[in-house]
Amino acid sequence: MNKFYLTTAIPYVNGLPHVGHTLEYFQADTVRKYHQLKGDETLLLSGADENALKNVQAAEKEGLPVQQFLDRNSKIWHDTYEFLKVHLDVFQRGSDSEKHWPGVQKLWKLCEGNGDIYKKEYEGLYCVGCESFKTNEELIDSLCPVHQIKPELVKEENYFFRLSKYQEQLIQLIESNELKIAPANKKAEALSFIKSGLEDFSISRSNERARGVGVPVPGDPSQKIYVWYDALAIYITGIGFGWDEEKFKKWWPADLHIIGKDINRFHTVYWPAMLLSARLPLPKQILIHGFVNLKGEKISKSVGNVISPQDVVKEFGLEPLRYFMLSQIPIDSDGDFTEERFKEVYNGDLANGLGNLVARVARLCENENFTLEPYEEIKRFNPFVEKYLQRYDFMGAIGWIWRSDVKWGHIWLNQGKIIQDETGINSLKLLDQNLNERKPWELKDRDEKELLLSLYVINLRRVAFNLQPFLPETSEKILKQFSGEIKSAPPLFPRL
Repeated sequence: MNKFYLTTAIPYVNGLPHVGHTLEYFQADTVRKYHQLKGDETLLLSGADENALKNVQAAEKEGLPVQQFLDRNSKIWHDTYEFLKVHLDVFQRGSDSEKHWPGVQKLWKLCEGNGDIYKKEYEGLYCVGCESFKTNEELIDSLCPVHQIKPELVKEENYFFRLSKYQEQLIQLIESNELKIAPANKKAEALSFIKSGLEDFSISRSNERARGVGVPVPGDPSQKIYVWYDALAIYITGIGFGWDEEKFKKWWPADLHIIGKDINRFHTVYWPAMLLSARLPLPKQILIHGFVNLKGEKISKSVGNVISPQDVVKEFGLEPLRYFMLSQIPIDSDGDFTEERFKEVYNGDLANGLGNLVARVARLCENENFTLEPYEEIKRFNPFVEKYLQRYDFMGAIGWIWRSDVKWGHIWLNQGKIIQDETGINSLKLLDQNLNERKPWELKDRDEKELLLSLYVINLRRVAFNLQPFLPETSEKILKQFSGEIKSAPPLFPRL
């Protein structure tokens, strides 16, 4: 059995999840389910970035002790995964002094032992929102382009990591695809940033500026380990680094990190350099998605356009939200979420498309008292769908299942007899066309009618199997409905 270890980004817990966050969670769960169906042993990890100044400030604003604030908000982030039925095998918190801190300090000592950590006085512009220093070139009208706030001028003595030492090695690793970055435009961004010249970066802050929160620097109790050096390590501490080396060796390196475009450089530049310094294997691939915007604007509490995933699911259902995110948001750019577009996609693809087709075929089978036992040969992915999935093109894979005109025939079974599937039905579009053209309800010949019904049932099973990574609950309903005695059922997606 092969292993497949994947992660989602580790969020700050100063805010709460919004509907845009579900894109990454559904992407990760789709990849995980695909690998499970292929027989791989999988592990999905996320966590909470807790040792950040913005978390301290948020706690103070609410008048709560910091740890109480972290406990409450981290639970909300964890529970959001469970609400969305995306099961995490590991949720590693940054404040965990037993399973996180030892690994972070071990990583520090490894890098320090290889001569890549040094101390110096530094002055720079610090954006609390990004928890990183900014150059003047990165600012727009003196503001951070992501958070639209003016960075504060910070001067103090910190420890630094020799990022510049790894510039040429990183370029070689990325250009050769030894470290894969997808999609291509995000790979280009990472390379452009590296080739512009890497500078060493601060990896600690004074206890005073950190407000006493965070992982202590080994050998220097006056400093805390800087948030990115600390948070990125969750990907290894969550699987045993520093406390269970056997577990760590089983799962590391990560097969896939899934992250948002705003943290590209931290994952494609800082993180690989830290691992190179520590002589640890690099992750195999980093998948970088864009933002989900609301009517063209970034979803933000300051803008006042935050929609919670719970509200969307309660009104429209979980799998319609999952379908929208996976089928409508391209992997290589930002996408837009609006209630109008959501309803349009729901009615068009789910209610009038998949749901209506399933209901029509089930009603035909019920009227004819038609039954068809399941066969093992259905349990394989369409090669076209699989190619899209292997490229993490979720939108392309779903589009193929719904609308493809490509015919891919194969041998299938009908009541014990081997039949050649000449029609090559593989998509909902082709199945719907065939049903409308051949009108099995008008046929008088019983054998011809049953042959057609067999064709429709087997191909709906095919569709359902291929849909499992994307719409697991809907797929299960279809597979159950079209096994053995086939009966009508309540609509999969009632029209809005």
